[in-house]
Amino acid sequence: MFTGLIREIATVQSFVGSKLTIKSNFFPKVGDSIAINGACLTVIETTQTYFSVELSPETQKMLAIQNYKGEVHIEPAMRLSDRVEGHIVQGHVDCIGEVKKVTQNGNSTDYFISIDSNFMKFIVPKGSITVDGVSLTINDKTKESFRLTVIPHTIKNTIFKRYKIGTKVNIETDMFARYVYHIFNNEKKLSWDDVNGIMASY
Repeated sequence: MFTGLIREIATVQSFVGSKLTIKSNFFPKVGDSIAINGACLTVIETTQTYFSVELSPETQKMLAIQNYKGEVHIEPAMRLSDRVEGHIVQGHVDCIGEVKKVTQNGNSTDYFISIDSNFMKFIVPKGSITVDGVSLTINDKTKESFRLTVIPHTIKNTIFKRYKIGTKVNIETDMFARYVYHIFNNEKKLSWDDVNGIMASY
């Protein structure tokens, strides 16, 4: 589990085949879970200057893989003792979004992002969304997109500063929105075993 608060902007050292190598000031251990651009991955190798994770073909198909170069967001998995200051994030990317419009809005910037219509039902105005691992609040939505208002501090300290029209991003919708949707759209009367089964599937 993660919070959606970026620990560091790290640098991709190499991405060959299924092995992604990251140069970072953070030093995980082999076997640790770490979110890279919002995708939960397992550390398979470390040195004093970098760590490596492995991405299966299935994982690569689910991600905006063209963003795994240059700078990337990293966040280590949260501990039970940590404060939850963002929102609860699983590191399971639902779909790829695309930046459709970027406009100035006073002292902040609005990003309009479109996603597959199958996932729009999980988009709730004033609810939570994770974009490339960054926890954000949805301002409003249309039939095919949603709007985020991002403050300068967030832009400066994330890779949002390089987003432009056409940029692809990893999207994780709010976990609780998915739970509620599945529970209330089940056609049969639910037992507690049914509810437990639904929750265990995430």
